[in-house]
Amino acid sequence: MQKVGYIGLGIMGKSIARNILKAGFPIVVHNRSRASVKELVAEGAAEAFSPAEVASRSDIIFTNLPDSPDVEKVVLGPDGVLDTAREGQVFVDNSTIKPAVARKLAGELSGKGVQALDAPVSGGDIGARDGTLTIMVGGEESAFQKVMPVFKAMGKTITHVGESGAGQVAKAANQIMVAAQMVAMGELLVLAEKTGVNPSKVVDAIKGGAAQCWTLDVKPQRLFAGNRKPGFKAHMQAKDLNIVLDTAREYGVPLPATAENAQLFNAMLQMGMADLDNSAVIGVIESLAGIKIQIENQEK
Repeated sequence: MQKVGYIGLGIMGKSIARNILKAGFPIVVHNRSRASVKELVAEGAAEAFSPAEVASRSDIIFTNLPDSPDVEKVVLGPDGVLDTAREGQVFVDNSTIKPAVARKLAGELSGKGVQALDAPVSGGDIGARDGTLTIMVGGEESAFQKVMPVFKAMGKTITHVGESGAGQVAKAANQIMVAAQMVAMGELLVLAEKTGVNPSKVVDAIKGGAAQCWTLDVKPQRLFAGNRKPGFKAHMQAKDLNIVLDTAREYGVPLPATAENAQLFNAMLQMGMADLDNSAVIGVIESLAGIKIQIENQEK
């Protein structure tokens, strides 16, 4: 059985690594803060103290990190993955980073005979815990097939999109839609509240029709209950939208609606809401409208 290494045990990374462990794969884990490492070690994982150590003990090396510079540092920096990487390994990045950086890393790793997959995920903390993530993969088909048994422990919808960088392009497209849904949901809930109509009943009325989407299925009841704790943090959504806009500029693609949505998520950061859920973008709209969704609206 393939030996797996996992670097980056945040909200999603820890749950992903746990599901890989539960599926029976030997796994070695590393994280800058050690509490998550200790938690997984208590469940049967092995502990490592650097990315280089993870690479030296693994056949498949995963990373799940906040942004492009973090992944570059872990792979190319001192005591990084590249230091101990060897021919025949596969490197898989679950982070959301710039497609250009994914291609750069793939080129660097190929020099050591390591195949690289950019494999960003979608589904939030719930999907990570339940093993139902959507996984979008760029890279060589042969590497994709090698890693497929591990992917199946992580997610339900697993798509090989194309060559290196294609997974990150798919994730950029995903984040365009996610941001649009979060903002639209915030607008419709605030509209209902401001007009004196029960937002909960409005959601019930529209989510079975053309407006149906994952966001309306999952998020409103959490908001009605006053829960804006993160499944996917707002500052990460803002970061992802900045990646989308940078990539769009690189290729000369106009994204006017996404640019406006990015401003709303960046406003969240300025308003002290960076660590709230991305659905809490409703807070910006509430502030502009001078009204707040009432918790009691969860009652029918």
